[in-house]
Amino acid sequence: MNLGEKEVGMKKVTVLMLALCFLLTVPLMVGAQEIKQGGSMIVTYKDDVVTLDPAIGYDWQNWSMIKSLFSGLMDYKPGTTELTPDLAESYTISDDGLTYIFKLRKGVKFHNGRELTAEDIKYSLERTINPKTQSPGQGFYGMIKGFDELAGGKASSLSGITAVDKYTVRFDLSRRDATFLHVLGLNFGFAVPKEEVEKYGEDFGKNPVGTGAFYLKEWKLGQRVVFARYKDYHHKGIPRLDEVTFEIGQEPTVALLRLQRGEVDILGDGIPPARFVQIMQDEKWGKLVVEGGQLQTGYVSMNVKMKPFDNVKVRQAVNMAINKQRIVQIINNRAVVANQPLPPSMPGYDKNYKGYPFDPDKAKALLAEAGYPEGFETELYVMNVDPNPRIAQAIQQDLANIGIKAEIKNQSQGTVIAAGGEPDQAPMIWSGGMAWIADYPDPSNFYGPILGCGGAVVGGWNWAWYCNEEVEKMAVEADSMSEAGREEERIDLWRKTYLKIMEDAPWVPIFNEQRFTMHTERISGDPKLFVDPVHIPVNYENVYATDAK
Repeated sequence: MNLGEKEVGMKKVTVLMLALCFLLTVPLMVGAQEIKQGGSMIVTYKDDVVTLDPAIGYDWQNWSMIKSLFSGLMDYKPGTTELTPDLAESYTISDDGLTYIFKLRKGVKFHNGRELTAEDIKYSLERTINPKTQSPGQGFYGMIKGFDELAGGKASSLSGITAVDKYTVRFDLSRRDATFLHVLGLNFGFAVPKEEVEKYGEDFGKNPVGTGAFYLKEWKLGQRVVFARYKDYHHKGIPRLDEVTFEIGQEPTVALLRLQRGEVDILGDGIPPARFVQIMQDEKWGKLVVEGGQLQTGYVSMNVKMKPFDNVKVRQAVNMAINKQRIVQIINNRAVVANQPLPPSMPGYDKNYKGYPFDPDKAKALLAEAGYPEGFETELYVMNVDPNPRIAQAIQQDLANIGIKAEIKNQSQGTVIAAGGEPDQAPMIWSGGMAWIADYPDPSNFYGPILGCGGAVVGGWNWAWYCNEEVEKMAVEADSMSEAGREEERIDLWRKTYLKIMEDAPWVPIFNEQRFTMHTERISGDPKLFVDPVHIPVNYENVYATDAK
């Protein structure tokens, strides 16, 4: 293929790395403190790591660990939701938004010493989409040509990815999709070396080889996982630490005591709930807790296909009936009150939108207007793990104050999810323990699976069974705005889309949980690194030890 001919008429997106390279090669300062190279830290976890295979791992514990071992074409600037090329040096997007061409960095090496090539990018994505891999991330790549054939087992390769030459990879999409660059920043598409995958087979997740800031030095099941600094990492000066040890089998309360004794540095599982208030009020220990937002929303869904929730005034009344601040207090103020589906740290969040006020009298009036002056009886499904039943009881009391008698259905997580996936089983669901956390920091991820028409199917996650054709058109239009220079217009359209959804009120957004990370004084860095919205729970590559030699 003649790449030059294909680039005619394409918009060039050039990434200048000079400033970044300068910052990473000179001594950095945080305040008056110099960032040092070297040292180590210990992170505790109660449970063992399931896998470190980027195509398979999909839980909050291994997410940032995998990011430390592997790299993708795209990544996010540390502590932010801002996209930036990683394995890619630059990229181009065609005028029609259907072709992306990436120029790879030269000299990037896997941990086994072999140089990364365009064929590795193609192989890694095909491996994730191949049904034999059984990757939970397969569906994210549906916009690439040939996806249906490969995912359906009818092809062995992906027609929409071409290794043009050693350092150039081309993607051809079947539809415009403004989320495509975000998708390339997901762990599922991170580069893996074919020879190592074939060598270890199903055990590759226990013997990971990537291009990340750290390499796996040791893994003793049930005891510890040790990462060591990869000296040939393609970002100079990163990681800051020489070694990170994840100690496994540590009960959170014991881990907290060990941190207070200086034996461990970060609580991977967070502060034990029973000690949270005490720690936060302590003059010494409270200063070592970093708080930040995360891309999460807890909500009550109302099934718009079931009476009386097919009436918008009923749904609006429920929005006004629930005292959200009281619910936040139930979880020791570890959240902020929500008034829209998007969390505050998500692009598209409307800071000026006030939402439905807590107004039981107005709620009663709306119920009367809807034809239910005496209220009605319904059911509220909830996951049966604390604090969710207590939250459900608070919601139940608030609804009773306006005449709605809600029977609480305490069920296992799987049972509640299954009930929500049926069109006529669960009138209301409190999403706690199952609440949505974004896969990537783009507003579209809060729509399609949980509020879009595509999610309103048997077994789906749109438990409100909400499907508004006007809203759907707005969402499709927003995601088709992939041209350079239309980012603000696209985000503004998403903002309007969610405000339209709130008029229809299929949800009662309750709260956005905050992240709280506790660390010792010897481990430092920009506070955003400890509550990184993409690296959960900590951006291990960029924090540093103040006592490094």
